[in-house]
Amino acid sequence: VRWMMYWIVFALFMATETFTDLLISWFPFYYEVKMAFVVWLLSPYTRGASLLYRRFVHPTLARKEKDIDTFLIRTRERGYETMLRFGKRGLNLAATAAVQAAAKSQGALAGRLRSFSMQDLRSIRDEG
Repeated sequence: VRWMMYWIVFALFMATETFTDLLISWFPFYYEVKMAFVVWLLSPYTRGASLLYRRFVHPTLARKEKDIDTFLIRTRERGYETMLRFGKRGLNLAATAAVQAAAKSQGALAGRLRSFSMQDLRSIRDEG
């Protein structure tokens, strides 16, 4: 549980740090403070990640639980519909490509079979 709390808080920190890094990276000792914050999060003595998770992240997730569940259900349904749509489209493309390849190869096969007419076969026998 402690590691789960750490990774959730760390992921949120990294997500916000991606945007704020551009604005505040010019402050003196910015990188040292950032490194000290990560050590504070990770340390078993300070339990910084547990503190932040229990005070901020968990209450926010608990308040938004129904919205998150609704969003996940809608996303799952849309994902299923999208996979079906792309699957059908892919199968249609594969079937079209197979039919086109068969039509092209059938013409080539017919041309080769015509080249082996009886007259051609007699001439091979005469040569042999």
